[in-house]
Amino acid sequence: MSRGLVSPSEWATPTTRRVLRGAQGLLLGGLLLAGLGPVLWLAKAAVTPTRDTLRTPLSVFPNGLDLTNLATAWTRVEIDEHFFNTVALATGSWLVQLVVATTAGYALAVLRPRYGGLVTGVVLGTLFVPSIVLLVPLYLTVVDTGMINTFWAVWLPSGASAFNVVLVQRFFASLPREVFEAARVDGAGPFRVFWSVVLPLSRPVIGVVSVFAVVASWKDFLWPLLVLPDPAVQPLSVRLPALQRYVELDVFLAALAISTVIPVALFLVFQRLFLRGGALEGAVKG
Repeated sequence: MSRGLVSPSEWATPTTRRVLRGAQGLLLGGLLLAGLGPVLWLAKAAVTPTRDTLRTPLSVFPNGLDLTNLATAWTRVEIDEHFFNTVALATGSWLVQLVVATTAGYALAVLRPRYGGLVTGVVLGTLFVPSIVLLVPLYLTVVDTGMINTFWAVWLPSGASAFNVVLVQRFFASLPREVFEAARVDGAGPFRVFWSVVLPLSRPVIGVVSVFAVVASWKDFLWPLLVLPDPAVQPLSVRLPALQRYVELDVFLAALAISTVIPVALFLVFQRLFLRGGALEGAVKG
């Protein structure tokens, strides 16, 4: 017998059902408005003249579209150069985080070394250390190694993500160990088990880590500002605030809209991985 705020007999009442359906519809509409409203307004403002955005910000194209905003932002404001810098930084950070998280998670959850519990405790302990505390020693390390104004200064520190390691470790630990034992019986070594067995079964968690890594790198501001002082190598998150005072409002909003394309597209591509826990059907026979 199911329990809830409304009993099945009350759900069967037409009046109660209509009221609850209406309340659910209002709640869903409010969530959609709060979540999609700012994104849709930014998309509209990106192709709207400045005077219309200032006078009637909620009107839908009162004086038509102005598609030149996007072209101007891409060329005259040099959004294209900083956009590709952002893509390069996000791609490198994603790759480093994925390599570190999967290999560390595999070692702790599947290989299970003798001191794996201690290592796991240390990794969990780093989650309680505020990132701002590590800012100065990490910056001095980057300066001493000569990585200032290079993408490596952003790529390498991004790999030290304890959250990703713990997330991947927990997922690997939930995989059926019979698969690993069967692979070892067939002669597969640790690397072959990792590459041919574990990774194919781990597409959901890899997708989740990928989205987290790319979005975190895409919106990161403070660290790229410190280690990439040269404007030629700065990403959009650093360069756009500096350009705001020099460009028109409509062009600036168009540049902001361009900078949101990749995160939105990435979420739409990987949204299934957030909604399902994994697909292990057929992994173990019998």
